[in-house]
Amino acid sequence: MPGLAIVGAQWGDEGKGKITDLMAEQAGVVVRFQGGNNAGHTIVRGDEVYKFHLIPSGILYPGKLCLIGNGVVLDPKVLADEIEGLKRRDVDTSGLRVSANAHLIMPYHMLLDQAGEARLGDLRIGTTKRGIGPCYADKAARLGIRVQDLLDEKILKQKIYAAMEPKRLMLRPFEKEPELDLHAMTEDYRTFGHRLEPYITDTSRLVWDALDDDRLVIFEGAQGTLLDIDNGTYPFVTSSNPVAGAACVGAGVGPRDINDVWGVTKAYVTRVGAGPLPTELDDEIGAHLGRVGGEVGTTTGRPRRCGWLDLVALRYAARINSLNGLAVTKLDVLTGIDPLRVAVRYSGPEGATFDSFPYHQSIMHKARGEYVELPGWHEDISGVRRVADLPQNARAYLEYISEFVGVPIVLVGVGPGRDQVIWSESTRPLQAVA
Repeated sequence: MPGLAIVGAQWGDEGKGKITDLMAEQAGVVVRFQGGNNAGHTIVRGDEVYKFHLIPSGILYPGKLCLIGNGVVLDPKVLADEIEGLKRRDVDTSGLRVSANAHLIMPYHMLLDQAGEARLGDLRIGTTKRGIGPCYADKAARLGIRVQDLLDEKILKQKIYAAMEPKRLMLRPFEKEPELDLHAMTEDYRTFGHRLEPYITDTSRLVWDALDDDRLVIFEGAQGTLLDIDNGTYPFVTSSNPVAGAACVGAGVGPRDINDVWGVTKAYVTRVGAGPLPTELDDEIGAHLGRVGGEVGTTTGRPRRCGWLDLVALRYAARINSLNGLAVTKLDVLTGIDPLRVAVRYSGPEGATFDSFPYHQSIMHKARGEYVELPGWHEDISGVRRVADLPQNARAYLEYISEFVGVPIVLVGVGPGRDQVIWSESTRPLQAVA
């Protein structure tokens, strides 16, 4: 049975949660492998809208094994509140499990994140200020506090003290903050430990067991390829690796356990926060995309910057992730825009052109898209369920994307609803497996 990684192929917010939810119905396990509550997935089920920040999207299937892997950093309060919120809506959370090796976001991480952004001023990165970066920094410095530490008060207190000691100078402006008191912090996090203890386990073992039993395992990524800390538009990136290769590290499996990698891309592009966006539209079309597409961050509530589809970046994402499938979301948002444009190369400083994604940040920050125009369509496609029933120009748009990127399109989203999806004929065998 295949392991399927579902990753963002742009700057995040592509609709990964919906795709994961669709594929999770018959999957044995869904495992989130990186990021923290700086990510948000929105799923629409009938009249119900669910917003997830840490819990994998498959949780809406009763009893489904949904794992938070060791590569995730988590705020225990956010997770506990998310669990309680789902219970209040009668969602079964019995299948949720949390890796004992996942790292914890602490109060000082959030304070340092906020202070760091304020200090950068106009050069700020645009983080969510939720402590993600400082937590990953502590993990790399071997000062991290892990979920399993919640279950041992003595170790927890020692580790908090050891982690805070080298930060004394940086934390001096916050020394009167009550949440930084060592005793109070230990007690608060021990309380979270009691609440989360039923969910804490060796999640890697659960993934191995599912693979050995020939059950489908979905590896769910957060953010997007171009926000990858190694391969993205550094420093305007997240603090983890949202690419498919990180699923192995963040879930505790080997490369041969992942058979398929699907990249999720909008039919246009969006980005939250600072950093380059070569096809950004500061005009009425950009405003239209934001308005019709509902482009507001699930986690932050910040408006997303919008632009034409960037095929240079998408082809780069396909190579970084070894994509063998594209899921194109929000095709319906382009209805009524005629003509459409897609970027097929960049123009840079001094008239230079780039057919591939530039490695140098000085070039990338000044790059602008060079476009091919494609005819648009005006027909309502929200009720279409077969590729053959799409308007000819919509089919041509999808074909151009697939041919340019060199990856087949496995499904197309034509609306926010769970049923507003077109499956390609080539993915029906995998869909049946799932």
